[in-house]
Amino acid sequence: MKRFLSIAIGSALFAATGFAQPTPAPEQSESILLLGGIAHLGTGDVIEGAAIGLRNGNIEFVGRERDADPGRYRRVIDVSGRHIYPGFIAANTTLGLQEIEAVRATRDYAEVGTYTPHMRSLIAYNTDSEVTPTVRTNGVLLGQPTPRGGIITGSSCVVQFDAWNWEDAAIRQVDGIHVHWPTSYHRHRDHGTLDVVRSKTYDQTIQEITHFFDESVAYAESHPRPLEGDLRSARDVRLEAMRPLFEGRVNLYVHVDDAKGIADVVHFKREYGIQNVVVVGGTEAYLVADLLRENGISVLLNRTHALPRLPEDDVDLAFRLPKLLEDEGVLYGIQCGGRMEHMNTRNLPFYAGTAAAYGLTYEQAVRAISLNVAQILGIEQHWGSIETGKSATLFVSDGDALDMRSNRVSLAFIQGREIDLDQRQRQLYRKYQEKYNAPIID
Repeated sequence: MKRFLSIAIGSALFAATGFAQPTPAPEQSESILLLGGIAHLGTGDVIEGAAIGLRNGNIEFVGRERDADPGRYRRVIDVSGRHIYPGFIAANTTLGLQEIEAVRATRDYAEVGTYTPHMRSLIAYNTDSEVTPTVRTNGVLLGQPTPRGGIITGSSCVVQFDAWNWEDAAIRQVDGIHVHWPTSYHRHRDHGTLDVVRSKTYDQTIQEITHFFDESVAYAESHPRPLEGDLRSARDVRLEAMRPLFEGRVNLYVHVDDAKGIADVVHFKREYGIQNVVVVGGTEAYLVADLLRENGISVLLNRTHALPRLPEDDVDLAFRLPKLLEDEGVLYGIQCGGRMEHMNTRNLPFYAGTAAAYGLTYEQAVRAISLNVAQILGIEQHWGSIETGKSATLFVSDGDALDMRSNRVSLAFIQGREIDLDQRQRQLYRKYQEKYNAPIID
């Protein structure tokens, strides 16, 4: 990967703009009590007049204000009238893997080759991205940087968004392998008429994927695991990178939208006995929801701000998809993939807000970008909700965090560390407000 070149050019761009990147916060040194406010726990529950105690980077107390003991805490913050949320999680994003789409050297999310499962997104993750602070100010505090390109694109990771380097940022260094499943049909326009036509290369591509998995299974059965999982000592680094899939240690993320493709993924899971499979995209997942539920396959849905995929689809289908899967009992989350996704990651709360306007309850919508995603990524033991014993990763908004008109994050904590919420857009606002002596719009 172009890691070092990206850093060099990225640093030059930062210097040219004059933007001072917020310094990562130090470890939590004093106990904190958030007193009052409305706590949306991410579990589907809500507490009005809540008290949340933070100590040593973890959540120590979750309850009502009347049951808390402020004397046990060094710092008490009154958040009455405000809303408290768990840190939202941006799944399937290139945030930190690209900076400026038009500058090739700052795009480090794809590798040369069609089958590259050994490529790890974590080592290309840039903690100094200028985009990340703009995302944190909307309550998105964790993410899953995901590689692109080819059929098997490599492994994603899970990171928190306030760190000096990728080693400090990592929550899970490898959480899964990503496969881009072919589309079973494509849209063909002939003499002004749009037809849906079966893909001629679909079966061939499936055979190629199957062949690669057969090779991977044979390799795993015939070769011992390298010491401490060190790929450098493996005979074939590509096939060795596939081993954790068959041992159930990581997820298999399959990027697929159409119902036939999703059904074929279900059969593929059965054939290879893969324990953890996640559909990414899932536009037509509601058509095969029973298959997904019965086979324990979860879905990271496309963002709700999207147009219909086919002419005959309802215009509001993307808005209603989370509700459709909720009613079917399928575990789902809302993810960020799509055009300009690294910068549009800041809109993640508003994707959930749209789902709430089209069927989900408010707390279900919060869960769709917090605990549900944490469960899918395998980090729910410590992240994704406001519960005793979990990481103190949460934020306070002066208004409704799922509404772009009122979401205004005033406090945010990652692992109990109060993070700096300044960012380049705010600095530019202050700069030109001073230049033109304009009133500050709050």
